[in-house]
Amino acid sequence: MAESEKPLLIKRYASRRLYNTETSDYVTLEDIAEFIRDGRDVQIIDLKSGDDLTRQYLLQIIAEHESRGENVLPINVLNDLVRSYTTQATSMVPEFLAASFDMLREGQSQMMENMTKANPLAGMPGMEAMRAQQEAFLKAMTGQMKMPGMPSAPMAGGEEEETSEDLDEIKKQLADLQNKLSKMSK
Repeated sequence: MAESEKPLLIKRYASRRLYNTETSDYVTLEDIAEFIRDGRDVQIIDLKSGDDLTRQYLLQIIAEHESRGENVLPINVLNDLVRSYTTQATSMVPEFLAASFDMLREGQSQMMENMTKANPLAGMPGMEAMRAQQEAFLKAMTGQMKMPGMPSAPMAGGEEEETSEDLDEIKKQLADLQNKLSKMSK
């Protein structure tokens, strides 16, 4: 396995400080979040006990982002997740969530591939700006980029209406996924 494919090993000392074993320095939760946004998997191990603390720290990172107003998880989804811990749906929820994120990543990859293929519209003025904007949006949707306050390039002509329709369609699909998740947990 190549070095970049291995999870980055972070050790937690008794003092609760987090130590990056590759760079031999201490890191913060925000540093760990940045590693993940850059596409790197991490594994956080308690130095003394050897316990894997990765899940605990990833949940803490999510909670901190949510508390700062970077809301990705709607309240109804959070409620459904809490409910799933007390129902028989618990065994289905992780697979459903994993499949949903896999579909989102695959859709992003397919969309990017379609935008870069030989396209007769690719040579039209403004198409490169639109492609870059769509790429930034897709990165934001998959957490590779911060959404709040993200600058947006001005659009020419009727492109804004098309993007608005695309956003409405994405919102509808997200609502459908949330409804399915709600039904699974009942």
